[in-house]
Amino acid sequence: MARRYDSHTTTFSPEGRLYQVEYAMEAISHAGAAVGVRTDHGVVLAAEKKILSKLLETGTSSEKMHKLDDHLGVAVAGINSDANILINSARLTAQRYLMTYQEPVPMEQLVQTLCDQKQGYTQYGGLRPFGVSFLFGGWDKNCGFQLYQSDPSGNYAGWMATAIGANATAAQAILKTEYKEGMTLLEAKQLATKVLKQTMDSTKLEAEKVEMSEVGWVNAETKENVEYRVLQTKELTALCDEANAEAEAKAAAGKK
Repeated sequence: MARRYDSHTTTFSPEGRLYQVEYAMEAISHAGAAVGVRTDHGVVLAAEKKILSKLLETGTSSEKMHKLDDHLGVAVAGINSDANILINSARLTAQRYLMTYQEPVPMEQLVQTLCDQKQGYTQYGGLRPFGVSFLFGGWDKNCGFQLYQSDPSGNYAGWMATAIGANATAAQAILKTEYKEGMTLLEAKQLATKVLKQTMDSTKLEAEKVEMSEVGWVNAETKENVEYRVLQTKELTALCDEANAEAEAKAAAGKK
């Protein structure tokens, strides 16, 4: 029955399903995992960076983490080429708002504008849905620090902590157990690293396989300015070593 309806994004099946949209979501479930954790002090975004071959020359630019504005970043799970189109559109929207109103764009407004564009690709013939999900982390003066997740259907929702991509269900189960309100930004980084360690296929977490960024205060005491920052290799190595040591200690305790 599905074959009669799965070639069009505009045709509902008798069960009320849009198969092409569901297939796009399924494609994301095979992509590298991405994790987002929100605290009162900032938002942490982390993602698995898949290295397809040792012969592949890795670029200096981030593959999974992208800056949309000074107060807003995004983590990607899915087809990177699809993500680039939407990210460029979001950056343009943010700069147009800044030029018109002389203030940064409210975070939810930017997320909703981008999701409206994604939803349009599920409603018109001759188009396919964008095969990408996003985790948006940022701050605005109205709602403070925020974390949003969006999917190919154009739906979005706010979260305290969530995960997308491969093994997202297992990652969310860990977040549900480990997340606590009032966490510091360092604790959020440690939690995001721990979740990636549990969900990735490799037995040992390495810094070259992880990307992480944060949106937080430039000065935590004065709380005047917010910045988006990508963590460097030295910081990632320390977090990965700590997560590996914790996993090894837990495994050793389980054998006793």
